[in-house]
Amino acid sequence: MPLIPEEPQIHESVPGPRATPAAGRTAPTPRPVPGPGPRPVPRRPGSPGPSRGTAGTSSAPSQRSTSDTTKPVPTAPAAPAAKADPAAAATAAPQIQLIPASVDGALDAADEAVDLLLDSGRAPGDILVLTTADQHPWATHELSFGEASYWAQHDAGDDVFYAAAGADRAKGRPVVVVAVNGGADDAVARALPDATSRAGALLIVCGDPQRINTLIGAGV
Repeated sequence: MPLIPEEPQIHESVPGPRATPAAGRTAPTPRPVPGPGPRPVPRRPGSPGPSRGTAGTSSAPSQRSTSDTTKPVPTAPAAPAAKADPAAAATAAPQIQLIPASVDGALDAADEAVDLLLDSGRAPGDILVLTTADQHPWATHELSFGEASYWAQHDAGDDVFYAAAGADRAKGRPVVVVAVNGGADDAVARALPDATSRAGALLIVCGDPQRINTLIGAGV
């Protein structure tokens, strides 16, 4: 059945520098995009990959804005009871959440979802972020050092990892976040079921609800 959009309330960022959004996108805080070559990469809590180098200027961390209301935090479904059938648990479909976002805002929405997951206690290594069009700025930066280094961080499995949707080497993780930031309809239609198969407990899709429901019809 079509996905039911969650309330689009994930809009705050965690302290720390962020990647600069592409032209035409509006981001809640400046996001400096790391350039190619060995230069220092600002890190936020839970950001993947080690900082590279020691030279360069530092930037002051952005401040999280306060709110009088409590934001919903994406959470995984409760663990099955001890007597639950292990085979049934292994084949259970992940919980699915849809965060409405425009094509230009999908990456920002995915980043905010990751921040909230980390704030809620999710381990960074539990999270895989996939993009349907342009790579996440972190992935672009790390790939500039070569695929061997990039995939070594994936295989270590101790931090958030960003990859292109459909990447064969990207293994499943408990939580998968998909940023529908573009791509042809047929590519997106393939990416969503593929992401579902990689998600162990929770799948978060950030994109246009009408387009997503049209493409996947009765079932991710």
